[in-house]
Amino acid sequence: QVQLVQSGGGLVQPGGSLRLSCAASGFSVGISAMTWYRQAPGMERELVASISGTDGTTDYLDSVKGRFTISKDITKNTLYLHMNSLKPEDTGVYWCNARAREGLISLGNYWGQGTQVTVSS
Repeated sequence: QVQLVQSGGGLVQPGGSLRLSCAASGFSVGISAMTWYRQAPGMERELVASISGTDGTTDYLDSVKGRFTISKDITKNTLYLHMNSLKPEDTGVYWCNARAREGLISLGNYWGQGTQVTVSS
């Protein structure tokens, strides 16, 4: 059974740091394309960062470049989003997403449960 379980998030002051985790089961994080999305109140969901399932290529929303880092820990089968120099505009609900693969088999598109990040003094 494919599952994504998120942890991390919470309240942090501007300039602070947080790490979001997305623990996967039922598929291999290492060979799956994975993405972090977020949605601020009253706004549309936007792609924050992505990492490929082939060569580890990453891509970021312009507003988070240089501050956020997406990474995978294959030994833990977990996706991370390291967020530094957080700004109030980073506030929102964050979701991890996976185009899950196991071996040569594509298992489909899956989402974590979402986690709230609030940047405020």
